Amino acid sequence: MKLLRHGPKGHEKPAMLDAQGQVRDLSGVIADLRADMLTPEGLAPLRAIDPATLPLVANPGRMAPPWSGMGKFICVGLNYADHAAESGMPVPAEPVLFTKHTSTVVGCNDPVVLPQGSTKTDWEVELGVVIGRMARYVSEADALQHVAGYCVVNDVSEREYQLERGGTWDKGKGCDTFGPIGPWLVTADEVPDPQDLPMWLEVNGKRFQNGSTKTMVFGVAQLVSYISRFMTLYPGDLITTGTPPGVGMGHKPQPVFLKPGDKMTLGISGLGQQNQTVHAWDPALIDN
Repeated sequence: MKLLRHGPKGHEKPAMLDAQGQVRDLSGVIADLRADMLTPEGLAPLRAIDPATLPLVANPGRMAPPWSGMGKFICVGLNYADHAAESGMPVPAEPVLFTKHTSTVVGCNDPVVLPQGSTKTDWEVELGVVIGRMARYVSEADALQHVAGYCVVNDVSEREYQLERGGTWDKGKGCDTFGPIGPWLVTADEVPDPQDLPMWLEVNGKRFQNGSTKTMVFGVAQLVSYISRFMTLYPGDLITTGTPPGVGMGHKPQPVFLKPGDKMTLGISGLGQQNQTVHAWDPALIDN
């Protein structure tokens, strides 16, 4: 299934895609697609529905984050060897973990708003892994049984805040609007091999990232198992798994960073496409 939510902030409605890629309204079945509904038991009634029997949404409007109530937004850094190299950092012996605040989460086409004084905001197309069963000290062999599905994530990052202001990376990762997700949550049964997904990102029509999840240092099963040793994962928690090379920070001969008016387009095979316009600081674009 491809599950989604659409509509203005605070008035989102649940939906699914049919075989023709049309949006079908689920609001007569469920009021919302919540994190606690992403368990196998919660998804089973939705699997039983023939999308063709649901009302067609001709103009869905804004594409919202695909589910509500995310508890944790966990990120993995330097998980592609060639991205580590362009960043001037060693390939880690164990996964590098940090978090993005859930206040970063926006829809896949919502504005990305530069924080005040930002000069080094960057892009990162990433595979998102959505948890569907509580995971605590799970084995690598069982880890994928705890995955509800997958999605596209843009791990937007302010590099000065992240790398030049001291402390952890979180300062550069947690700014408002820095976590576009979607357009869909694609259930795990439709992604037979999460380690074979082409991914790409363009800025103003120029291709900067062109990679594949094949080249991850630590695969999805390894990451779910590893992270579950340090924290309990719950349905609706999101793990974003690192980015391939081609970020602005690593561009040669000079780094390239985002500026107001830039347009990012990114996607992952089978998981959909995002389109964001970059804006100067404007809290109205965050709050409305």
